[in-house]
Amino acid sequence: MRFGKTLQSCVYAPWSDKYIDYSKLKKLLREDGDVSADSCIPTKDWTEEDEGAFVDELVNVQLEKVNAFHNDTYRNLRDRTTDCEVSLQVLAASGTSEIDMDAPVAAATNSIDDEALLEMLQRLDSITKEVSELEKYSRINFTGFLKAAKKHDRRRVWVHPENLLEVKTYILRHLPVLVYNSQPFRAAEGVQHDPRITSLYFDNPGFSLYTDKVSKTAGASSVRLRWFGHLDSSSEIHLEKKTSEENSDSDETRVTIKDKYVQDFITGRYKMEKLLNKLKDRHGTDSDVVRRLLSDVDALQSFIKEHELQPVLRANYARTAFQIPGDDRVRISLDTDVVFLREDSFDQERPCRDPSKWHRTDIDTDETEFPFSNVRPGEISRFPYALLEIKVRDGAKRKTHEWVGDLMSSHLVKESPRFSKFVHGVAQLFEDHVNSFPFWLSDLETDIRRDPGTAFQEEQEKKAKHAEEEQAVGSFMGSRPDRSFTAAIGSPVTKSVEIKTGPAAAGMGNNGVEIPDSDGDEHQAEVTTTRNSHGLQSFLPSFSGSRYSRSRQKHAIQLPHGVREPGRLMKDTSPVQVEPKVWLANQRTFVKWQHISVLLAALSLSLYNAAGDQQGVARSLAIAYTVIATMIGVGLPS
Repeated sequence: MRFGKTLQSCVYAPWSDKYIDYSKLKKLLREDGDVSADSCIPTKDWTEEDEGAFVDELVNVQLEKVNAFHNDTYRNLRDRTTDCEVSLQVLAASGTSEIDMDAPVAAATNSIDDEALLEMLQRLDSITKEVSELEKYSRINFTGFLKAAKKHDRRRVWVHPENLLEVKTYILRHLPVLVYNSQPFRAAEGVQHDPRITSLYFDNPGFSLYTDKVSKTAGASSVRLRWFGHLDSSSEIHLEKKTSEENSDSDETRVTIKDKYVQDFITGRYKMEKLLNKLKDRHGTDSDVVRRLLSDVDALQSFIKEHELQPVLRANYARTAFQIPGDDRVRISLDTDVVFLREDSFDQERPCRDPSKWHRTDIDTDETEFPFSNVRPGEISRFPYALLEIKVRDGAKRKTHEWVGDLMSSHLVKESPRFSKFVHGVAQLFEDHVNSFPFWLSDLETDIRRDPGTAFQEEQEKKAKHAEEEQAVGSFMGSRPDRSFTAAIGSPVTKSVEIKTGPAAAGMGNNGVEIPDSDGDEHQAEVTTTRNSHGLQSFLPSFSGSRYSRSRQKHAIQLPHGVREPGRLMKDTSPVQVEPKVWLANQRTFVKWQHISVLLAALSLSLYNAAGDQQGVARSLAIAYTVIATMIGVGLPS
């Protein structure tokens, strides 16, 4: 169920006007600005005024309304609970004092007490119910604010070919390349290229699926066939149907089918009987696996038949995936060499595809590869940029969001929210068949590259503005964020925001310059004060070897923007492996010295014996050599 319907079903009637106005926030959050009713073309781009209107409505109106009502209701419930507690204490005291009364009077008093207790029980039931509703109220509104914030955070961008290498290098500092290869290990040896993916999209001659996508109609769906590499008899082809949800998620139905069964499946003549029989023998006729497959097959074939769908567009691209194996909290895909080709058979005299086939045999049979030079010019469109998509799941570390945010706000990428390959390909190749176009087409006529200095300036201004908003929200909510922003060296932002947790003088240098906390993990450059040096240190500033001086020299190093000092050295990232020859190094050295000692002793002995009584010098040298050999033998040099 979509969140809008979920919110309506969870509304407590007496508080119906106190909930978050989710529909209003969605209306303010349209990335494409105002859209004309006849053409679905945006009349204006998303501007800073639109951003300010959304933030003001989200924080100053909706959040303040929900927070004020929650606090008032909580205080009211607390006061009512206190009143009930006092009333119960009074009733308990009056019941104890009237035990010795006469029987008729005592009976009347008991009747009054029963009525009071019944009324008290009703009041407590009402309080309990409202406490439960208040908890639901908090949860559903928190979910609404979270979804609104997520819809405001887009992660789909374009990358200029000149920036590809730098973007890949930046991502590889944080994530490894995820290698996908279905071939055996021996067959996969050698240089491996990025796998090419082919997506075959369906639509009808009226392009109703395309129109729903561009108009952002609720429940807009798309159908495609997708496979990896060249198409052959052993290829696994995935038939997928995706339905867009309000929270930017999608509901997906998928079946895997062989090449020879695709045409019969599309026409409804084949219903996966072979696979169903195998699953029935393995799991049973009434198993969940069998029922799920039957449901998916029926849903896909019914949708294709109802909308009279046929293959109309092919998208082919090389994909590089970045992900830690076994950890899908952060996934990045980079699609390059993106090509769109017509796959329709609308023109009966000159069809792009044989109507009796489900794909173009002139491409798949001949194994035509990028850049598809044999395809006629009107049937192909090459996308000039690379497509970068980042998916960050809940639970990712804060540092992950930091480096992803730095990449998204850098000059290396161009943000393009809600970009769709299907929509873009149809708009480019079937412009005479459709009347509405996506808003990002105008960006193709401009250079998406940006000056690094300008991009850095805009990033610093956004961070300063975000810090001001965090400070305002923190003071409103009664909490103090522990984060602070300081403009990096070289930034044109002269106004910085600091959220302090200690005295006002803490963190200030002698010259009044703010010094950021060295223990924080904020992405910023250090700010240091300059001091006058005299004497020898003016010529040799690094001459001092004291611990304080070395610490100052270490913190005075200014790292470039985007570079962070590592927490530990690369040699310390893995356990130390000591080879056996390292342990025997001392023994080898000792044997070497013993070898020299024996040779020198043999030389001295030969010299002494060869010298006569008259050769005093020779005998003296022999004795000296003997002493040296003895010293070497006992290990004195070591």
